[in-house]
Amino acid sequence: MTEKLSQRINSIDLMRGLVMLIMLVDHVRERFFLHMQVSDPMDIDTTSAGLFFSRFAAHFCAPAFVFLTGVSAWLYASTGRNLSGFLIKRGLFLILLELTLVTFSWMGTYHTIWLQVIWAIGLCMIVLGLLHRLPFTLLLTLGLVIVFGHNLLTPIGFATDDSLYPIWTILHDRGFLITSDVINLKVSYPVLPWIGVILLGFCTGPLFCSTVTSKERKTAFLRLGLFSLVLFAVLRGLNIYGEPSAWQLQGSLLLNLMDLFNLTKYPPSLAFLLITLGGMFLVLRLAESDLISKRQRLIAVLTGFGAAPMFFYLLHLYALLLINSTLHLFMEPNHGELFGVNHIGWIWLIAAILAIALYWPTKSFARIKRKSNIKLLSYL
Repeated sequence: MTEKLSQRINSIDLMRGLVMLIMLVDHVRERFFLHMQVSDPMDIDTTSAGLFFSRFAAHFCAPAFVFLTGVSAWLYASTGRNLSGFLIKRGLFLILLELTLVTFSWMGTYHTIWLQVIWAIGLCMIVLGLLHRLPFTLLLTLGLVIVFGHNLLTPIGFATDDSLYPIWTILHDRGFLITSDVINLKVSYPVLPWIGVILLGFCTGPLFCSTVTSKERKTAFLRLGLFSLVLFAVLRGLNIYGEPSAWQLQGSLLLNLMDLFNLTKYPPSLAFLLITLGGMFLVLRLAESDLISKRQRLIAVLTGFGAAPMFFYLLHLYALLLINSTLHLFMEPNHGELFGVNHIGWIWLIAAILAIALYWPTKSFARIKRKSNIKLLSYL
């Protein structure tokens, strides 16, 4: 017996909701723990274990966002609607959001525009909108080649005055596209690997087809997850390929684990994508298990966040900006020009309080979006 579409979509929204909450923790860290900023990859000699694993947890967010965008695109196409127009218009809308509302939410100014995950998702949607009509096998092959092969491009680089520098900065090496006294434009998320991820997400979409049972889908996600993690263990464990920074034996088990999982995100290395997508596959498998299906309250909370991810993304960024601006009105910064807490545990606590405060607005917006005929709401 096949399932209703809503039952299958629950696992997608649940996964989205989970990574949105993890993302919230990381953005609270960016706002109130910036005096303990981390590098990419992280410096395990100066980064505490709590900060390291908090940041490592956030690594799962972008891969899940991009991959599930590809899955959702396939589901949209399966209804017979015009996928190209849908993806290109929404991709352009996301890029516009990054340049305007998202940029302002971080610093309260436009002096530096950071092209981050929303820009990357938007550009990936545009690329998928242009490529999705290619044969399925070709799309899958292209996605695999990009994800598994882009690390071979790491040695390639261009000087800032080279004509290929802007293109290569957008595709593979993050850096500034514009620097001036008036405005700066920096690519923080080079998009080439993410294009590979969205293509793989699109090609995984058929697993959510109505003719695929939950049991078959769970088996597929279990196999994909285990394959990804085993391949990560082999390639990363033996320092064979897929991560620019080799790991070395350290003085303790904890430091060994930190070094092993100390992965490059900008752009995401193969090792980074194997561990994060592998974990996502296992969570998607778990999302349809009896263990989770019986926990209706947990499902309701996570799908509440996952059903309106863009709304929650903007809402929590402006909530953090408001809190920070209010503190500046009534208090003196305690870390140079920054307000900050002195332990990573406070970051998790602040994130939990914000999650509770923002849950009902997000859930209410998701309900309004489902019932409304206003097209703009669907973009959020």
